[in-house]
Amino acid sequence: MSSPAKATPPMIRLVGVHKRFGSQPVLKDINLEINRGEVVVVLGPSGAGKSTLCRTINRLEPIDAGRIEIDGVALPAEGRALARLRADVGIVFQQFNLFAHKTIVQNVALAPVLVRKLGKADARQAAMQLLARVGISDQADKYPAQLSGGQQQRAAIARALAMRPKVMLFDEPTSALDPEMVQEVLDVMTSLVQEGMTMLVVTHEMGFARRAADRVVFMSVGEIVEDSPPDQFFTAPRSDRAKDFLGKILTH
Repeated sequence: MSSPAKATPPMIRLVGVHKRFGSQPVLKDINLEINRGEVVVVLGPSGAGKSTLCRTINRLEPIDAGRIEIDGVALPAEGRALARLRADVGIVFQQFNLFAHKTIVQNVALAPVLVRKLGKADARQAAMQLLARVGISDQADKYPAQLSGGQQQRAAIARALAMRPKVMLFDEPTSALDPEMVQEVLDVMTSLVQEGMTMLVVTHEMGFARRAADRVVFMSVGEIVEDSPPDQFFTAPRSDRAKDFLGKILTH
């Protein structure tokens, strides 16, 4: 008799995760699973713990208790094993964090050379393909300061994708942008959704959440209050905290 097929683990799993800053709890007993190819958008008021949650997933923020797994592998505390696992988790921040003294194509090609040991010519070729994918291949030899905010953020997405991650984390990727640049970044993110990338996105962009998310996770004061499909969350939120949040957001 053949043994039953082993179930595929979630791409991201957090079990009983707690995090404090000093005496202040910022994440309280977080339990969350995100399956392969799933897009989860995290919403909530300022100070809810959304960015901290995002940053714990590749241990930019250490946790005080609990367990985090990427594709079935527990996140190590430090060392080479952590570096290897981090390479599978791309992250895009509010600020673009590009190296100012390197061109855009050099920014994108750098980590594959250093971490994946790709040859420089191959890394540049791959970087150019990624820059074309995010619509800025014509900016490849410029420096970050010569690009608009939207172009810099698209370069930051290309840089994260250059490592061929299994997961992409976005921590408020459009909140530092002028309004007319927001859509160009959301369009790139939407294309990643369509390609089946596993994504966790912290954002205030409600339209993106409605269109692109498989699930909306709503956080308040360090806790996950709701976890539901976008249609349900936006039309019939279960908790008073979510109703209050949506009332303030959607009436503007």
